[in-house]
Amino acid sequence: MPKCDHCLLEFPEKDTVRAEIKGSSRIFCCNGCAGIYRFINEEGLDRFYNERKWEDTGQVFPLLNNEIDIKPFEDMVRDVEKDGLKEIDVFIDGIRCASCVWLNEKILGRTEGVEYARLNYATHKARIHWDPLKTTLEEILKRILYIGYKPKPYSESEQFIARKAETQDLLIRFGTAAFLASQLMIFSAALYAGYFQGIDRNIQKLLEVIAMLLTIPAVFYSGAPFFAGALRGLKNFSFNMDFLIATGAGSAFFYSVYQMFAGREVYFDTAVMIITLILLGRYIEALAKGKASQTIERLSELTPKEARLIKDGSGDAVLTAVASIKKGDLILIKPGERIPLDGVVKTGESEVDEAVLTGESKPVGKTMGAVVIGGTMNLLGSLTVEVSKTSNETVLAGIIRAVEDAQAKKPRIQNLADVVVGYFVPVIIIISLATAFYYFSTGRPAHFAIMTGISVIVIACPCSLGLATPLAVMVFTLRASAKGILIKGGEVIENLAWVNHVVFDKTGTITQGKPQLKDVLVFDGAMQREDCVSLASSLEALSEHSIGRAVCDADNSLKRLEVSAFKALPGEGVEGVIEGRKIYIGNRRLMIQSGVSEHELEICNERVSFFEAQGDTVIFMSWEQKLRSAFVVSDMVRPEATSAIDELKRMGLEISMVSGDNAKTTSAIAEIVGIKNALPEVYPVGKQDFLEAIHLNGKKTAMIGDGINDAPALTAASVGVSMGRGTDIAMESADAVLVRNDLNLIPYFINLSRSAYSIIKQNLFWAFFYNIVAIPLAVAGVLHPIVAAGAMAASSLFVVFNSLRIRK
Repeated sequence: MPKCDHCLLEFPEKDTVRAEIKGSSRIFCCNGCAGIYRFINEEGLDRFYNERKWEDTGQVFPLLNNEIDIKPFEDMVRDVEKDGLKEIDVFIDGIRCASCVWLNEKILGRTEGVEYARLNYATHKARIHWDPLKTTLEEILKRILYIGYKPKPYSESEQFIARKAETQDLLIRFGTAAFLASQLMIFSAALYAGYFQGIDRNIQKLLEVIAMLLTIPAVFYSGAPFFAGALRGLKNFSFNMDFLIATGAGSAFFYSVYQMFAGREVYFDTAVMIITLILLGRYIEALAKGKASQTIERLSELTPKEARLIKDGSGDAVLTAVASIKKGDLILIKPGERIPLDGVVKTGESEVDEAVLTGESKPVGKTMGAVVIGGTMNLLGSLTVEVSKTSNETVLAGIIRAVEDAQAKKPRIQNLADVVVGYFVPVIIIISLATAFYYFSTGRPAHFAIMTGISVIVIACPCSLGLATPLAVMVFTLRASAKGILIKGGEVIENLAWVNHVVFDKTGTITQGKPQLKDVLVFDGAMQREDCVSLASSLEALSEHSIGRAVCDADNSLKRLEVSAFKALPGEGVEGVIEGRKIYIGNRRLMIQSGVSEHELEICNERVSFFEAQGDTVIFMSWEQKLRSAFVVSDMVRPEATSAIDELKRMGLEISMVSGDNAKTTSAIAEIVGIKNALPEVYPVGKQDFLEAIHLNGKKTAMIGDGINDAPALTAASVGVSMGRGTDIAMESADAVLVRNDLNLIPYFINLSRSAYSIIKQNLFWAFFYNIVAIPLAVAGVLHPIVAAGAMAASSLFVVFNSLRIRK
């Protein structure tokens, strides 16, 4: 009978599966074996078949036989905005250290069709982009499964359930190991006393057997995750942190068993204490990660699972799963209930508590036409809301995604640590073997040589290197989000820490962005005030600019006219056709471009300059090359603007303000808040050029803005910060968003970044310094394996507790 080329099992010839692999014809007992054989060869791991030593046939990797149900994942696939790619978030079970992250990212990165793969160590969430023309989701998930990790559909609940289960499992394993270690120490103390002072041989044997029996569950139950992780790494020819721990504890145990039968000194206590101390470090680390992730957990719990869906026709409200509600559906929110989804109020009046998202302590009034945010609390009256965003599109969902993405994106300073972690474990194994061999060859006792080699393995700590940046980034992003600062990437820490020049936009940033129409100046004798406002509000209704909204909101009773050929002109104004007339609304520069003479503008200046000197903004309206009217818009300076700018000055930062407004208005606002360097009448591209000129002088900039005209500058700045009430384009261009429109958050944000960056550097210094000092000491035979295990656990705990200082 033929024999399977993979599992070596003999099988009937009629069941033969043939496959052409690397130019050779192969036979297999089933398609599963054929698939595994092909996968191992394609990954360049075919030497496995030359080196394996199977005593029995029919052995396969257990996880490689598992099928994966693709259906739960299909609804989670999203379209990526560019290049026709698909995107999914997957929870990967079995992630234990930085090496696990590295292995999964490498295997996914080598998958044809996968364009992007980033695994978040903090949440175990992998975000994957792939080309559906080149590969399938099922193929990608099987790649994860083949290397010994289990992909699951990602959800916040899945993440938190897994984290709690992991923490509980670590506690049980640590408690078991600690209890057995305490009992073992009693017998070990008696054995050590006997070695020095003499002991009856039968009593010694009894004590050694008891010690061995106490050690077995401590090492092979409590330490089971380390051995499983080590085996998983070996199957993929990848050495990880678990391999070092399993090798150290396993060597101490099996060497002690050998010593026991040889009648020599045993070291069972060493094996148990290695496992116990490492588990203690892992448990404390898991608790710290759990505490650091509480912000995401609290946010994810804000959205109700059900909503009162109003049925068409009957008007009855029926409890329906939020996941099944679509855009355009009407939902009823009663007093005291959380708003399930983003939407617009259709009927009803109430007040809504938005503090959890915006930090605004006062309830916000909501009437017909007002926008409500999912996750906020309805306080007083009932509201009927038309859903505008589904559960994955809400502001709250965006905040959670942004925080998780920020944790996954690594600062540049982490690159060095990533490179070191990749080579660390193999190098340590080589050093350990070389150390043991050296002491053997120089005539030192075997137990000394082996224990010294174990010390080298146990004391090495790539985990501190792997944790140094991700944990600090996680704490930083969650602390920032708790204050109302939404961060889009971990690299913001490094960039903002080096900022020495802060540039502010004026309208909507230094000012409140809630301008009101103060006066209307009519220059055309044939026009009435109402006519001018009606034309202007019809055109500005299509604009996102806050000044335009002020004109729109001036009088809602006026008739809105039909507009065609509308165009927003960033930094200048708007244009459009109403009743056959091409109308321009904007600043002086736009008026001149529209054909208005400079002489005509100078004549109007006498009436306009009075308002501009008070800090008001004046925009003009023209058509047919004639100036028809001007609108005086007043926008109050934010009450906290002066104190925020004073604090930035005390921090040693240079401050500038750029605005598309005229010189008089810009100067007046700058004088109120204490900014000396204010640039008026700056185009959007001009703002970008201004920032680039600062960069040429070696400075790092932070740009604070809110409008479409700020988007180029926000992108060009070292760090772009958008106001939370800003336009979608501005928020997309920015690196961070102030969910709560409070300028005092800017100095706080910079100080938080400086503190986090300093702590990351401390963590990396400690991780490198610890390994550089500790490994030579272990090689010299100065450190006992128990001391080495304690030192290794202490190294990781230093990084954990140092990172948690960011919260304070």
